[in-house]
Amino acid sequence: MAAPEDSHLPAHKNVELDSDRLAAVVSWLKSLEGANIHSILVARRDVLVFEHYRAGPDERWGTPLPAAEHGIETKHDLRSITKVVIGLLAGQVLAASSALSLDARIFDLLPAYADLRSPAKYEITIRHLLTMSAGLEWDENVALADPDHGELRLWRADDPLRCALEPRIVAKPGTLWNYSGACSELLAAVLEKVAGRPVDELARDLLFEPLGIEDFEWARLKSGSPSASGGLRLNARDLAKLGSLVSMGGRWGERSLLPQDWIRDAISPQIGAPDRLFFYGYHWWLGRSLLRKREVTWAAGLGLGGQRLFILPEFDIVVVITAGHYADAMQAWLPLTILNRFVLPSLR
Repeated sequence: MAAPEDSHLPAHKNVELDSDRLAAVVSWLKSLEGANIHSILVARRDVLVFEHYRAGPDERWGTPLPAAEHGIETKHDLRSITKVVIGLLAGQVLAASSALSLDARIFDLLPAYADLRSPAKYEITIRHLLTMSAGLEWDENVALADPDHGELRLWRADDPLRCALEPRIVAKPGTLWNYSGACSELLAAVLEKVAGRPVDELARDLLFEPLGIEDFEWARLKSGSPSASGGLRLNARDLAKLGSLVSMGGRWGERSLLPQDWIRDAISPQIGAPDRLFFYGYHWWLGRSLLRKREVTWAAGLGLGGQRLFILPEFDIVVVITAGHYADAMQAWLPLTILNRFVLPSLR
């Protein structure tokens, strides 16, 4: 991915962006009280056209970084954008295995947990994990301090897979969407079982190395496994590469890293929740925005604190936002405001 010479302005004129309109986000953020945005990157047609970094307090896997500086080489918690990587790896592993399909039952692939199998649970497939519709009782909507918070239970568990599979079935698999880091951890375990390597090694070999991503960290659960639900740290440029890979239909240069039909299905609506405007694909959130009286759709990876990876294939554009709003409501609306108020209106 080409990089601009100036950290704020487009490097190429052929990307058809209004640079003044896009760059206005810098002064707007300076005037917005409480804004703790750390980076904004915009790539179009595989060219990095806008890049802006701001200092601000941060965390590293929950450890406060009160005077953090942010720049080109700074790795940042991705939190649940990590799930996007797991979904991409699933596409690669499934494409490489003639014996594996989306409808493979996970208990057939995880025999060590046969004691937790029931007729209802046996129906859970890889597809259900990807679409977070396994039907298992799970709650990540409670406060992080709540001992029943699902993802924190995974982090504390000696055996996170048992923790993920123990809950009772509350809906027929495939019928009800429920946000669940347990689905991501189980999916990672299935990929490890099939490929014979943990997901951090799979990501390194199948995704990061081909994309030129060399500097990454992966938090580990108490069990020692890399956290598939939220443990990855990358710098903003490398996260943008993952977005560009998807925007280009799974191709990177002359190489095809993912089947085009997998990318199409991954960022297409597979399921939705009755109380939300979002749809969900294969570990991708799917939403919409309004641009000049026309609806445009996007796919996104969303992470706690305001971490965002937006992809708009129609416009061949990728937007990365990192932030430190881990405990306030700005994490929900501020990144989307940046997309809707500054990035989209800059498109020509």
